[in-house]
Amino acid sequence: MPESLAVPLALGALVLALAALLMALMTIRRGKVVAPERPLPALTDLDALEAYSGEQEARPDALSGASRAADEQLRAADEQGRRVLQNVGVVRYNPFEDTGSNQSFALALVDAEGNGVVLSSLHSRQQTRLYLKEIVGGQSDAQLSGEETEALRRAALPR
Repeated sequence: MPESLAVPLALGALVLALAALLMALMTIRRGKVVAPERPLPALTDLDALEAYSGEQEARPDALSGASRAADEQLRAADEQGRRVLQNVGVVRYNPFEDTGSNQSFALALVDAEGNGVVLSSLHSRQQTRLYLKEIVGGQSDAQLSGEETEALRRAALPR
């Protein structure tokens, strides 16, 4: 190899080696293990090692307790969510020939269990009347009109 090429090749090899070293250091730094919350005691300190071991044995129990508490909170939130009026059905209609448009309505508001109310409004030229009927398990003790039944059916449709 001519001497004129030896110096540039050596410099190129040096640059490549430095780049490889820099990449290795960055990789080591990224892959560094997170330090424990409390450093491990010296292997010669048996009392400290025993205490540390006891703490580590108690951790799964503490995590299990926290998991059970979170489960209970989730169950309570789910139960509460099932009682929220979350299903809505509306039917607008014109029950009287002498009124202009569909100003009367039946509105069903029920929870996930089918409990709630049906609110009906009958609008005429002289007055508007409101009727409220309780719904338990998707059924009413009071007779439902066709529009109220349809509103309740619409409220029960899966979303």
